[in-house]
Amino acid sequence: MTDPSISVEEAGEGPPLVLLHGLTATRRYVVQGSRHLPGRGYRVLSYDARGHGDSEAPADPAAYGYDLMMADLERVLDEKELECPVLVGSSMGAHVATAFALARPERVAALVQITPAYMGQARTDPKELAQWDRLAAVLEEGDINAFMSVSGTQELPERWREGVELGMQQRLERHRDLGAVAAALRVVPRSNAWEGLDLLRDLRAPTLVVASRDEVDPGHPMFIAEDYARLIPHSELAVEEPGEPPLAWQGNRLSRAIGDFLERVLPGGSELR
Repeated sequence: MTDPSISVEEAGEGPPLVLLHGLTATRRYVVQGSRHLPGRGYRVLSYDARGHGDSEAPADPAAYGYDLMMADLERVLDEKELECPVLVGSSMGAHVATAFALARPERVAALVQITPAYMGQARTDPKELAQWDRLAAVLEEGDINAFMSVSGTQELPERWREGVELGMQQRLERHRDLGAVAAALRVVPRSNAWEGLDLLRDLRAPTLVVASRDEVDPGHPMFIAEDYARLIPHSELAVEEPGEPPLAWQGNRLSRAIGDFLERVLPGGSELR
């Protein structure tokens, strides 16, 4: 079976960074369109995951497992002749990057994990899976407003709700095939990225974990990011101050935090190629 084509974008020159986005997002929504990292002297590659954005959907609607997304990542690295870049992943993208770093540690110079939500095993709770399936069902109909309604944004504090809904709408409008994104919504939560959080102790790449506070982003619980930072040997945790917008949503500030971290752990970018 032919692998789906993957849409890749590049900016800047210098040590390479690869950006991996979250479920239902596109390549723009890792550092929120910020140009800080290319301006800081990095070659930044971002790509749309299979079935997202401008990338092709697989012929099989079940072909969205983490193993296949890891293979897509390796394919991008090989096609762009990247031996050992930094991987910067958000949510689903963070899980793909971490799984790849566990399987191919020699190919990852450093990791940035933005709001990870994977707890070491596929989701199995029937109520939780039913919610993912409800989201998929309305997206299959192309109804973005219904998607926002089902997603529970109305439960967010009022000061954040309008911005979250606008961002969600803009993100979904960037996909050429909402049916493919719906297929991913059914599969990804049921897929294993790796087995057990204790494997995080085996990571050797320096890692920045970016958390969000639960009031604004309950879908990415802060305790999970804290667990990652506790388990990964060479890691740092970054989170916004109470009452501030999530660091993960502030593209320029997030990018500066990433750049500062890389300067500390990989001086001169000597490990990146």
